[in-house]
Amino acid sequence: MACSMAEVMGAMVDRWGAIIMRDLLLGLTRYDDLQRSSGATNATLSARLKELELSGLIERRQYQTRPDRFDYVPTPKGRDLSLVVMAMVQVGDTWRRSSGQEAPLRFVDASSGQDVRLTLTVMGAHQPGHAPDMRIEAGPGGDEIMHWRIERGADERASRKSP
Repeated sequence: MACSMAEVMGAMVDRWGAIIMRDLLLGLTRYDDLQRSSGATNATLSARLKELELSGLIERRQYQTRPDRFDYVPTPKGRDLSLVVMAMVQVGDTWRRSSGQEAPLRFVDASSGQDVRLTLTVMGAHQPGHAPDMRIEAGPGGDEIMHWRIERGADERASRKSP
């Protein structure tokens, strides 16, 4: 099928793959953290991680031996999905607002704290801007697990930047 959308959806496999990619893009990397955040069973999580790796969206990195333990980290191809995740969050936020609920996530510019949103641009009509240095925060509708995801992901990202 010559369809870019079908290619992306096929790489993510299904709803579980999309949820796991959300968590990986938030910075979660450990199996136990991914399971806690997603609520997936061991069988589902293991299968989706293997499929996401085969799709080239994530890579497995060993961080411990005896027993062997691995981090799961988005590849550049996997990080491209951040646009898909942002778009889905924006649509979900619109749906949540229509039923009186608050947004559980916020994408914000790291230096100014201003909200970051995806927009449509007519090609050639505007100069392309640079991608902002962005961070993700819990929104006013974020529950306890959303706050945990954000904090745990930030801790994981910070530990990967340390030598």
